[in-house]
Amino acid sequence: MSCRRFFSIPVLSAILLMGLVYYFTLFVFIDDWVGLRSSPGKLNAFIFSFLASLCLLSLSICVLVDPGRVPSSYVPDVESPNWSGSNNGTEARKCDKCFAYKPLRTHHCRVCRRCVLKMDHHCVWINNCVGYANYKAFFLLVFYATLASIYSTVLLVCCIFKNAESYAGNVPLKTFMVACGVVVIGLSITLGTLLAWHIYLIAHNMTTIEHYDSKRALWLAKKSGQSFRHQFDLGVYNNITSVLGSNIIKWLCPTVTRNTEDGINFSASRDS
Repeated sequence: MSCRRFFSIPVLSAILLMGLVYYFTLFVFIDDWVGLRSSPGKLNAFIFSFLASLCLLSLSICVLVDPGRVPSSYVPDVESPNWSGSNNGTEARKCDKCFAYKPLRTHHCRVCRRCVLKMDHHCVWINNCVGYANYKAFFLLVFYATLASIYSTVLLVCCIFKNAESYAGNVPLKTFMVACGVVVIGLSITLGTLLAWHIYLIAHNMTTIEHYDSKRALWLAKKSGQSFRHQFDLGVYNNITSVLGSNIIKWLCPTVTRNTEDGINFSASRDS
């Protein structure tokens, strides 16, 4: 773990934005709607605080946890059907920057300057790669941030409907509420789109890199009149458990990051 990753402008900006949305939601939207001291106000404040806490926890795990480092002693199993079926010899899986063998689904990150197990992408907002060990935390960060943004938007709309008349004659306050609406609605749309994208990737057991790499394979398969299926697509349920874990109760817990795979060896669809 490296706390130094927190000290970057994108990470601090993300934390600041989370803090601002949290403050405005509780002390402006909820307070102006039903009042923080009322029972509905306390309930809404508790729910939103719970979502915000899960967002912050997920963000911390994404930043602190190493996404997956290739063991220095790693040597490929050239007799493995997964290996021989997906590469043209062992040299095809040797990193030309690290000058070492890399397992399947491993890619070199130019920012981190090393290979990352099951790399999805490098995210500036967490100042870290998203890979094998922290992908679940990243997905849950997007999930909880989307829920919190939508919840904040709903509270804003309720607040505006209740106080529409008082806002009408107050131009500065009206401008402030419009600005808040632009922020929370923009976050809801952006994060919702990102969440839908990663739900699709998880359902097909793909990383972002693999999705774009598979486009050529899909095109070649269609050209030759054959069907194409991603090598590691094991079916929706098995794909989900490979990321979120086999225990359904712990799917939404960001601290439980244990996967059904080890980050080096992966089950292929032809094996199931």
